[in-house]
Amino acid sequence: MTPAELKQSALKDARPPVGLNDAAVSLWYLKKGDWEKSHNIAQDMDDDHGAWIHALLHLVEGDLSNARYWFAEAGRPAVKPAQSDALWDEIATDVLA
Repeated sequence: MTPAELKQSALKDARPPVGLNDAAVSLWYLKKGDWEKSHNIAQDMDDDHGAWIHALLHLVEGDLSNARYWFAEAGRPAVKPAQSDALWDEIATDVLA
């Protein structure tokens, strides 16, 4: 599955595609508009992808200090809120590889 296919699924389907890893499912729910569900999945992930998605979630939420913390935990540079769509694409590319 490509990031574009994941995004398209979130926009039209009621449920995430079967067989996705937790990171991809979290991104799917974020694109679907269910921040809470996406956050619940990401915060249960104990790896760099979970931290990176967690950073994106708090960026989208507008909690920039919390986002900066999670970017640091993920070992990734912080980005500005205006870059959140591009960051979603970047993370999706990485987790679907």
